[in-house]
Amino acid sequence: MGLSRTNDIMDDAVDRGVGVGAFNVISLESAEAIVRGAERAGTPVVMQISENCIRHHGAADPVVVATLALARSAGVPVAVHLDHVESPELVREGLLLGVQSVMFDGSRLPDEDNVAATRAVVRECRSQGVAVEAELGEVGGKAGSSAHAPGVRTDPTQAAEFVRSTGVDALAVAVGSSHAMTRRDAVLDEDLIQRLRAAVPVPLVLHGSSGVDDAGIRGAVRAGMTKINVSTHLNTRFTAGLRRHLADHPDDVDPRRYLARAREEMSEAVTHLLSVIAG
Repeated sequence: MGLSRTNDIMDDAVDRGVGVGAFNVISLESAEAIVRGAERAGTPVVMQISENCIRHHGAADPVVVATLALARSAGVPVAVHLDHVESPELVREGLLLGVQSVMFDGSRLPDEDNVAATRAVVRECRSQGVAVEAELGEVGGKAGSSAHAPGVRTDPTQAAEFVRSTGVDALAVAVGSSHAMTRRDAVLDEDLIQRLRAAVPVPLVLHGSSGVDDAGIRGAVRAGMTKINVSTHLNTRFTAGLRRHLADHPDDVDPRRYLARAREEMSEAVTHLLSVIAG
């Protein structure tokens, strides 16, 4: 219980044939919502902190230290993960702060440079027992995305070679999802997921899962996906709760009141998603 290694959570999920929910932290309230939702579900969870989130807060320490504190006090296994980190310096800062895993994002680099940079990050992280996730090219929806434009998919042979060349612990693959989707209508290529699962010797990660409905997530896990990343969908639920509170109480100026409603709505969504992902 409490703060746990990402690899331990992932390995257990692979052994049991279930998925792992990985949800992005934006604020203290969203981190609390993730932990509360996971405790209700009785399920391990990964709390993710992106480089964009750290930039929003102005430094890594405030959000990472607070998230680690919540993880340590949780009633279920919780790992803290840095998400879409492009800066090796931020990776090192995360290691010093005590994160359990890092998604190093070299996907904007030319292929050879991505392999070299990722390999270096793996070497540094492995010396401290920290897992590394990576991807070959950008999953659609990120600013400047080109490698995973609509219709582009990860090639199983290239994926297996990338894992062999870099030594990563998990691999994000492009199978039909896209970042920042507010509608859950993405259609995943389950046949490709199965072929990737057969070719790649490490757990597969689905980015952009906010755009995938419950049936699609269940199908992806059955086909071989392990780590299911969700951010935008939870932000949508958080914001909807906040708006509902202010609509019901237009004169309320105490942030604790409307943030509590937002936190609860997000927590309920976390519990539901975990029942789908790890059920």
